[in-house]
Amino acid sequence: MKSLFKTVALITFFSVITRVVGFLFRIYLSRTVGAEALGMYQVAFSIFMVLLTIISSGLPLVISRMNSSFMINSDKKKEGALVNTALLYALSLAVILCVIVLVFRNVFAHFFTDERCLQILIIMLPSLIFSAVYSVFRGAMWGRDNYFALCSSELYEQIVRILICVILLSGTGTAIEKAFDVAWSLNVACLFSMLFVVLLYFYYGSKLSKPQKQIFKPLLKQSSPITGIRVAGSFIQPLVALILPAKLIELGYTSAQALSLYGIAVGMTLPLLFVPTTLIGSLSTALIPDMSKALAQNDKAHIENRVRSSILFSLITSSLFIPLYLGMGELAGIFLYDNIMSGTLLQEASFVLLPLGLTNITSSLLNSLGYEVKSFKNFICGTLVMFLAIYFLPQLVGINAFIWGMGASYLVTGLLNLIMLKKKTGIKLKLGKTVFILLLIVLPCGAVTAFTVSIANHFLPLFFTLVLGAGIGTVCFALLCGVFGLVDVKAFVVKAADYAKGFVKRKTKKA
Repeated sequence: MKSLFKTVALITFFSVITRVVGFLFRIYLSRTVGAEALGMYQVAFSIFMVLLTIISSGLPLVISRMNSSFMINSDKKKEGALVNTALLYALSLAVILCVIVLVFRNVFAHFFTDERCLQILIIMLPSLIFSAVYSVFRGAMWGRDNYFALCSSELYEQIVRILICVILLSGTGTAIEKAFDVAWSLNVACLFSMLFVVLLYFYYGSKLSKPQKQIFKPLLKQSSPITGIRVAGSFIQPLVALILPAKLIELGYTSAQALSLYGIAVGMTLPLLFVPTTLIGSLSTALIPDMSKALAQNDKAHIENRVRSSILFSLITSSLFIPLYLGMGELAGIFLYDNIMSGTLLQEASFVLLPLGLTNITSSLLNSLGYEVKSFKNFICGTLVMFLAIYFLPQLVGINAFIWGMGASYLVTGLLNLIMLKKKTGIKLKLGKTVFILLLIVLPCGAVTAFTVSIANHFLPLFFTLVLGAGIGTVCFALLCGVFGLVDVKAFVVKAADYAKGFVKRKTKKA
């Protein structure tokens, strides 16, 4: 098996670039189209994501798992049959969903507080067809451990979308016209990314074979629970998009004000909150084929090692960002969006990072081990908590109900996932002490970060103030983790240095 460290490093490298580019794109959108247009687009996009999730959420993961097992036996014919079977299934499903939206457009119109959102949704429908093809070929390359092709295709899509969007938004227009332009940019980006990933699939020597009925049944059986989990998850956002603005309107906000608040929370604050998932997502991506091969070879020691190290990595990575957001969230909101409320929400949501990271990695582990149905049930429990918070808390805490509900949801789901992992694998995780130490560490680190930026802001430009605060906060966190024995900083530095030296030597030999 390939080194997990090298794989995660490669995925992280591309993921960071892709996320940074995407994040800068969001900043550009928020400043160019405005909060109202961004809010309308986000509401329509939340419904679109439900449709997209039905098509492409479970398939790539299951294709990668099945493909990994075919690779062990070097069965290229079954690999080609798997891809072709999945392609026919995904395309059929995409066409059916597009027809449903168009035929029952009056029904979908009732999902929105603003009828213009339906127009945006209809514009985005071609992206469902393109994404169906993309997800199948992406899963095939994932299963073959072709992470370079996998990651480069995602970066390519992001770059294309930005270029198209900048061109379309170069002129003047109303809020709805700008929202239309953003929707059209999604279609073009999905088309080009589909073509790109198909070319890569054939470029690396893979072929298509005749679809097989015996492949369709396990493909559908294994992907359905994962799709169910993610469809349920994608329903959260549109339901929040419907319930939360309506609750805010009941409190006296206008429709435009309610949509603007929702746009700030979802379009500005959430992207920052999900930054740590770049690293955790890299690990999750690498774990799927890695764990699948270990299961096929019945390597229990390898599985136990991966479970322990992955959860610890996720907790530490998530905790690293808590003091940074606590200490300089407001300044980050001002710098990135010229919006202090987005920064205030980020500060209040910072502790959500810990259960968010835990839920992400434990869900990936359960899916890798074949416990998709169990993971789905745990997710439903957390989702119910989210709905209760969104419905009852706005009258007490306003837009913060979104943050509170999200945190409670991830906490419930993460804890249930841990219980299930322990029950199914017999691994004793003993994470209580680790979490307690991390919570003790983030508080002083957050105070140090806040003190640093409060002083530096009087002497330095805002950008350098944030860089200095992030640097000092990170160093403080790393040192305290070393003091409490959570990480072996010296060993990590030595391993990273060895990897860098090996990379340089390989490049020198080639030259």
